[in-house]
Amino acid sequence: MKNTNIIPQELLHSIDVANTLNGGTSQPILELQQHVGYREVRCSVPGLLENSLQVEIHNNILSIYYKQCFQFNETEIEIPRVVYRKPIPYFIDVINISANVEDRFLSVRLPYNELADGYHRKVNIGL
Repeated sequence: MKNTNIIPQELLHSIDVANTLNGGTSQPILELQQHVGYREVRCSVPGLLENSLQVEIHNNILSIYYKQCFQFNETEIEIPRVVYRKPIPYFIDVINISANVEDRFLSVRLPYNELADGYHRKVNIGL
C-alpha cells in the first residue's frame, strides 16, 4: 500500500529553519528567586535586547518568549522561542504579576496571595 501523506512545503521549510536555528542560538540565562512576599523569574538572552522578550499568562500558564523573524523567498516567518513556560501555583496572585527590566534582565514578579500561608477550614458533613 502506498503512503499518500503529503506534508505542506511551508511546514517543511519551518522545520528546516528551526533545525538550523537550534544549532546557532544562545543559551538563555534564567534565575528563579524566592523573596519575602513574592517569587521572581529573571531572564536574559545574550545578543537579544531585553524589550524583545514578551510575557504572557494564558490559562494559568506563565510564558516568557521572544520571536525570531526569517525571510524565505517573499515570505516572512516568525518563530517563537520559549525561554520559560510553567504553570502558576495556586498561591500566586495572578492579577498582580508584573514585569520590568532591571540590570539587563527581564524581571517577572509573582506576588503571593492569601493562600501562601496555607488554607484550612472545617468542612461540615451533610446528612
